[in-house]
Amino acid sequence: MSDQMLILIAIAGIFLLLFLVIRTKLHAFVSLLVVSLIVGILAGMPLDQVIETMQEGMGGTLGFVAVVVGLGAMFGQMLEVSGGADRLARTMINKFGEDKAQWSLGITGFLVAIPVFFDVGFIILVPIVYGLAKKTGKSLLYYGIPLLAGLAVTHSFIPPTPGPIAVAELVGAELGWVILFGALAGIPSMIIAGPLFARYISKRLHVVVPDYMNTEEVEYDRELPSFPLIATIILIPLVLILLNTFSGVLLDDGHIMKQIFTFLGHPFVALTIATILTFVFLGTKRGYTRQEVQDIANKGLEPAGIIILVTGAGGVFKQVLIDSGVGDVIGNMMAGSNLPPILLAFLIAAAVRVAQGSATVSMVTAAGLVSPLISILNLEGPVLGLIVIAIASGATVLSHVNDSGFWLVGRYFGLDVKDTLKSWTVMETLIGLVGLGVALILGIFIS
Repeated sequence: MSDQMLILIAIAGIFLLLFLVIRTKLHAFVSLLVVSLIVGILAGMPLDQVIETMQEGMGGTLGFVAVVVGLGAMFGQMLEVSGGADRLARTMINKFGEDKAQWSLGITGFLVAIPVFFDVGFIILVPIVYGLAKKTGKSLLYYGIPLLAGLAVTHSFIPPTPGPIAVAELVGAELGWVILFGALAGIPSMIIAGPLFARYISKRLHVVVPDYMNTEEVEYDRELPSFPLIATIILIPLVLILLNTFSGVLLDDGHIMKQIFTFLGHPFVALTIATILTFVFLGTKRGYTRQEVQDIANKGLEPAGIIILVTGAGGVFKQVLIDSGVGDVIGNMMAGSNLPPILLAFLIAAAVRVAQGSATVSMVTAAGLVSPLISILNLEGPVLGLIVIAIASGATVLSHVNDSGFWLVGRYFGLDVKDTLKSWTVMETLIGLVGLGVALILGIFIS
């Protein structure tokens, strides 16, 4: 089959995926599987090989992603139920003072979204935003945008949140590099899209707490955990994963400390340690029974299941592209472009994001399309971490009416569509553009 025909098949597959997700409202998991089947068949793969390829793609991806996302979800659910997220916010505001509450909310969002899903973290912490806006008379956006920026940055850039985990697995990037580059890109993104943009937009849009929102603070059945405990538990897996990455660069292969850090810093081990610590110190040590801790953990796995399956289906799509030969053609075409791989990855993710809305689907689709380019150009090591950040940045920009986050923020802040576009959409786009800028700058030094 000619290269031109394979490219047409790939393009048709992407348009079919968008049609199924957007127009027919078919679930992304099923849509990705259907498109993978059709692309494999049209590309001339034997029917039995199509099935084997799909199985390989699903198994190869989920072998890593299911464990990491599952552990992260239980970890985050325990943090939510115990009041750990609320403790972080209250302590940060007390430390910074109300006059610098913007910065404390941005940092709180940045930390909370490491173990807690974006929408959950927002719903837990938005009453604090309401309280500050009522007390000071300032626009809700003055405090809300920094919180949203902190949550959104970590949600997109820093493992163990599902998006960067999925992309890292699909492109073969080490999580240590993704965490490091995610922080380097995320901090300026949070500052620019958070406190700085909030000061600008709050002067132009004065938003008050919506009448229909219940602004009573959440009552916890136990005293909130301590700030040092919460901060330590959140940072432990990140530090262990980073130590693993850095030991691989700084220590010889036979060094005993490298072997120890490689073991402890593997995401499976690091997140297992962190999750057990939450069960003990946020669970049984604080009066929860073992059955209650188990029920909390099970509750956390419910939303994780959807993300795991969509990511697995993204792995299927990637494997079909590779085994059918479509991936090589796409990769060679991209390699012939004058654009750097980091910018290409961003543009692909951004195009899918604008078309269908879901950041997760945008990430896994873009990763599947970019992975052949990585093989052709023999990209490896730190640059793969930058590719992950570029894809995450592209999947963040230009959130609009086809994104559930757009409506969530609009409802909680009482914004109409126009004002949500002026605030939330601009904030998301700033995060993506700053993230891309940092990735391109770092790419100059790394490559």
